[in-house]
Amino acid sequence: LQGYRSACHWAWRHHLPRFGAIPVAERVVRDRNRLSGGGVTAGIDFGLTLAAELCGAELAQTLQLAFEYDPQPPFDSGTPEKAGPERVARLQALQAPRFAEVEPLIERAAAALAASA
Repeated sequence: LQGYRSACHWAWRHHLPRFGAIPVAERVVRDRNRLSGGGVTAGIDFGLTLAAELCGAELAQTLQLAFEYDPQPPFDSGTPEKAGPERVARLQALQAPRFAEVEPLIERAAAALAASA
């Protein structure tokens, strides 16, 4: 990812620079020969984008119809910016044990990447 723009889930985006990536708050990011996606539901957008790239827009649109993918969320709080700082802080507090468990793994992976460069 060195020097590439990249998407990922907002809670982990701040780690991307440790792997040489340029963090982007988008659902799907195409940068040269790299394609990345944001959080869980962005995986559908990512998959449809990849399907269009590999097989054409017609197939991707047919897949979208087959999935009946027509997002109309009942709330507008799907990003930290829209959810607001209080809700983000509550979710981060709930996820703190998971973050603490994963942080050392990210540290080791970043160190291994740096050592191999």
